[in-house]
Amino acid sequence: MIEVATGVAFLMSSLYGVGQANAATTANMPSTVIQAASQAQNSVATTSPANNKGIEAYVKESYADEPILVDIARCESTFRQFGQDGKVIRGLVNNQDVGVMQINERYHAAEAAKMGIDIYTVEGNVAFARHLYEKYGTDPWSSSEKCWGQDLAGR
Repeated sequence: MIEVATGVAFLMSSLYGVGQANAATTANMPSTVIQAASQAQNSVATTSPANNKGIEAYVKESYADEPILVDIARCESTFRQFGQDGKVIRGLVNNQDVGVMQINERYHAAEAAKMGIDIYTVEGNVAFARHLYEKYGTDPWSSSEKCWGQDLAGR
């Protein structure tokens, strides 16, 4: 497997510089987004489609406090960030939806970029999904609610 530096390492270096928090950059970011990014800084992702089991574990760990996001990831992508070709997966209905959480490029790529988050990495996709969830709840994933909403009844 080919290991690559995570997008969150880039995120953290752009937010924190050399170990110092950039208060102006992080002031408007929810603390859980910063915390998720910080946790991801210590992990290494791989672009190998064979690592999708590792992605599932990463998603479950990242969203242990919000299991609905785990259910959404299962429904949206079956915990996949990458296709068999090693490229970031795209939505079947809307090809602007990308990654494990199916973040829509048209609506969210610019905001993610302003925040220093790369939605094309597992870590960035997961971190930005948490940001969306904290801002809008489950609304960004309402089109797949028929799938993940069933899981709410069992809780």
